[in-house]
Amino acid sequence: MPDNSLARQFWGRVPFTFCGAFLYFSKGSRVQSLLHQLKYNNRPEVGLKLGHLYGKQLSSALSSFLPDVIVPVPLHPKRQKKRGYNQSEYFARGLSETMHIPIDTSTLQRGAFTSSQTKKSRFLRYENMKDVFFLSKAEEFEGKHILLVDDIITTGATIESSAIPIHEVPATKISIAGIAYTN
Repeated sequence: MPDNSLARQFWGRVPFTFCGAFLYFSKGSRVQSLLHQLKYNNRPEVGLKLGHLYGKQLSSALSSFLPDVIVPVPLHPKRQKKRGYNQSEYFARGLSETMHIPIDTSTLQRGAFTSSQTKKSRFLRYENMKDVFFLSKAEEFEGKHILLVDDIITTGATIESSAIPIHEVPATKISIAGIAYTN
């Protein structure tokens, strides 16, 4: 199992093959500005570019166990309609183009609309994300290595909640990648 500070957040919570993030997030940093542009200023190309850059690194790091499919954490349709796009999907597209791995945006679904996680405590983030995700066609993931991607990973509540239904599919492996993480 990989040993880095992000991976340690998931030890004992989500069984994974690889876990990493491209950048470290801190308040007031350039990373915060990049993510703000991506999520709130209609700049999906930021996610695409960051996916290209991280995809080059991941291709080397995961060369012996490349994933079969990249799955961005879905937004609720209401939130996606308001934003106009899923920022994690653009990151996934960049990864896909660089790593030559297909994306699946239809199997993992978000069932419940949740309020923003931004100002919530660790406990409330977990409560907010309970039972939010489901698989529309679980057989699509059977026997596959899934690279689950999100924009920013803080407590890991979103990744953990989205990994649960994937982990229930027989013979799946999960890896985790984010644009940025913070602890």
